[in-house]
Amino acid sequence: MTSSTKVVEKTAILFAGDSGDGIQLTGFEFSNTAALYGNDLSTFPDFPAEIRAPQGTVSGVSGFKLNFGSTQINTPGGMIDVLVVMNAAALKKNLHQLKPNGLIICNSAGFDKRNLKLAKYSEDANPLEEVESNHKVISIDITKLTRDALKQTALGTKERDRSKNMFVLGFIYWLYHRNLDHTENFIRTKFKSKPEVAEANIMALKAGYNYGITTESAFERFEVKPAKLPKGTYRNIVGNQGTALGFTAAAEKAGLKLFFGSYPITPASDVLHELAKHKNFGVKTFQAEDEIAAIGAAIGASFGGMLGITASSGPGIALKQEAIGLATMIELPLVILNVQRGGPSTGLPTKTEQADLMQAIYGRNGEAPVPVIAIHKPSEAFNLAFTACKIALEHMTPVMLLSDGYVANGAEPWRFPQAAELPKINPPILKSSENYLPYERGENYVRQWAIPGSKGLEHRVGGLEKEDLTGNVSYDPDNHEKMVKLRQAKLDAIANFIPELELDSGSKDDDLLILGWGSTYGAIKVAGQNLRKDGYNVAHAHLTHLNPLPKNLGELLKSYNQVLIPELNNGQLVRIIRDKYLVDAIGLNKIKGLPFLANEIENQVKEMHTAV
Repeated sequence: MTSSTKVVEKTAILFAGDSGDGIQLTGFEFSNTAALYGNDLSTFPDFPAEIRAPQGTVSGVSGFKLNFGSTQINTPGGMIDVLVVMNAAALKKNLHQLKPNGLIICNSAGFDKRNLKLAKYSEDANPLEEVESNHKVISIDITKLTRDALKQTALGTKERDRSKNMFVLGFIYWLYHRNLDHTENFIRTKFKSKPEVAEANIMALKAGYNYGITTESAFERFEVKPAKLPKGTYRNIVGNQGTALGFTAAAEKAGLKLFFGSYPITPASDVLHELAKHKNFGVKTFQAEDEIAAIGAAIGASFGGMLGITASSGPGIALKQEAIGLATMIELPLVILNVQRGGPSTGLPTKTEQADLMQAIYGRNGEAPVPVIAIHKPSEAFNLAFTACKIALEHMTPVMLLSDGYVANGAEPWRFPQAAELPKINPPILKSSENYLPYERGENYVRQWAIPGSKGLEHRVGGLEKEDLTGNVSYDPDNHEKMVKLRQAKLDAIANFIPELELDSGSKDDDLLILGWGSTYGAIKVAGQNLRKDGYNVAHAHLTHLNPLPKNLGELLKSYNQVLIPELNNGQLVRIIRDKYLVDAIGLNKIKGLPFLANEIENQVKEMHTAV
């Protein structure tokens, strides 16, 4: 007798276990295999905040949520279809996310008395029996089966147990009719210097797959067919990785070397790691002793004629603010990446938040306006990193690029462009001048870039106020006011170079507009689709340019009776919109270190509709 196969349009899986169980690797490898198969997908890794939380405890649970399908996927999913848990703590933390009659795949060895106690279950409780009334449970002694599969190897018990995540992955591959080839190649490459470890992991992977084959009559299998994506060549891309590649491509198109100075901080560090791999493109990476040194080095690189970039997360950006003001004063191209996380202070290092918008726009002393751009999904990280560099270089200004933990660590299929498809970047580099004036401005208030060592282009830089045209230090009151106005005019002129805001869905004739920015994109998009199916007249628009705002935004907002702004903060964009456009926008705020679920936005719209 063989198991039946059920064709499903999409599936949301959550892998969960102790932070030492290799959960992130398991989820990421399944994501890569799904992408290669042709599924559309979206992922959400969830890390413990502690470097090594106590094993077996709820605080030490690591999770990786994956939503993949044969149709367009916009979020990692709300409620999940399949929950894979390695111990009792993983079940306790994540059971509330599982749909009724959902599937639980568990490692029975992780539900012994010790693990139940660590997860703070009653000693007499059997949580697996308790959930069987509402869910389907596949209980497998993964620990024992992995040890048995590797008993012929020279590895000790502890080393063998490290391969149990591959046993799980092999079983899930069988359950969803997936091929092992990609993961086998990945393992051999990852453990090239340790062939015995590579072979052990591959043996465990195959053992999990074969377990499915030998017991197939007991389980229903699933098939998720490939998605019909636009034609092109795709790869699976993580947000931080796409951002780094966008920076690299921008430097190449501008004909410049890239200098990246940063200090390690979660969740921004992977950008440094990725850029360090691209020395063949002339990328220079510098891990500084602190945040201030990192941005100082990046400003120095820009002064010297390179594309200077620095990156951090919220608290690190706070340390960089004086130097960002310096770059604004001397009007040099600089990109500052802020991968936002929960705050304030050290806050929630591994959790997502959108609470740095006010900091990005208003965070410096004095009047120091900078353009602000926000990435809204991993597959757009490349394009928006490239755009940030183009604006910085062509307008001679620092640019703040906002990401967050959700975008930075999430993954999506990315149709990558050919180099010829990318727009040109034309930095205003001055080669020579008979009568050089450092602060003489051309079109759109942009001063020219004089590289040190160019004869006749010697000039002064520094944080003291500049005299118009000459750049000499000036304390003249009228000149100071003029320079403040000029710097603002230069920012305002950038609005002529950014696209007008278009509706992502709906029309101007709808009753309500959901306006978002950054990583709320997927949840808002899904919510809008569901609401329109239910008969609600709802439109959706999403901002990527936050300073300056698109020129048509005010007109668009006034087309609607109601405006709802969901944000992962206590209400920041909503204040800016109310202030600038005198629109009585309503905020929907979530500050839990977690992304929005589509139904949370749907419920708010329905409440507003009822109130009207």
